[in-house]
Amino acid sequence: MRAIVVREFGGHPQAADMPTPEAGPGMLKIEIEAAGVNPFDQRIIDGFLDGKLQHDFPLIPGVDGAGRVVGIGPDVTDMEYGERVVGKFLNPPLGHGTFAEYIVVPATSIIARIPDEVTAIQAAALPTAGITALDLIHAAKVGAGQHVLIVGASGGVGSYLVQLAALAGAHVIATARPDDTDRMIRLGATEVVNYGRIPVTDSPTHAESSLLTVADSVRITLPAGVDVLFDLVSPPPAFADNASVVKAGGAAYTTTWAADEETLKMRGIRGGNFESTGGAPELRELLRDVGNGDLVVPIDNTPPLEAAADVIGASGARGKTVLVI
Repeated sequence: MRAIVVREFGGHPQAADMPTPEAGPGMLKIEIEAAGVNPFDQRIIDGFLDGKLQHDFPLIPGVDGAGRVVGIGPDVTDMEYGERVVGKFLNPPLGHGTFAEYIVVPATSIIARIPDEVTAIQAAALPTAGITALDLIHAAKVGAGQHVLIVGASGGVGSYLVQLAALAGAHVIATARPDDTDRMIRLGATEVVNYGRIPVTDSPTHAESSLLTVADSVRITLPAGVDVLFDLVSPPPAFADNASVVKAGGAAYTTTWAADEETLKMRGIRGGNFESTGGAPELRELLRDVGNGDLVVPIDNTPPLEAAADVIGASGARGKTVLVI
């Protein structure tokens, strides 16, 4: 079968012919039609989980995938041949991922049937980023009337967060590049702040004092602060600055593990460093929302499998990249 592999930690992804796996007891064989690309794929390639989980080389990366069931092992009774499914497949030993024509996974994996209204490409863009966004919304208990600041709103997780927070009735403040403002508004943002530092004067002699941070910009329009911060991109100093606009009793979450949680607690702020734990129920909820038209899947790029090396670990995406197998 066609696949993308790396031959050592930190190796360069390359196309290769690999043996086609077969479904053993308790396993499903899925013919992959589309595979979502996530920053975590590059972290696996770089050895982030070395010593924590077993890895097989040549290693096929890829966690998210959608396709059809083409093999059912003994003892599996709740799946049928030809069913369209999507899943988040982070099963040890790592190295048998979705960047391939076929994958064999335990039937107990995070997996869900794809509604007729949802394409394989849409489904493949959902698991990791969508579940993370939904978990964040649930953890922060986002509700109607709250002010929610989303830093790094233009990427996969952020694009889902903007929509889910808006669906919950929140007033969403999204950070994005100026040329991405219209898309953020269409997804449900009420306000859009240019990320990074924002120049407010052309004076060449007072450049530093003439720049606003995201937090400064929020204070101008919302002096009382925000109820919830979701920061998907910032290192510790910038996260601390962004968290300074969160009200006491509010919540601040970082997916880059940039929080000093003790400092947040001293200020009466919930949250901190966040790790998604959602599974199949959350994936089914997201699929229903997409099928009903309540949630837009933010597809940025759909390259073929052979172009995986160009997009794994790439930055600056405006939504999700999905490999078409």
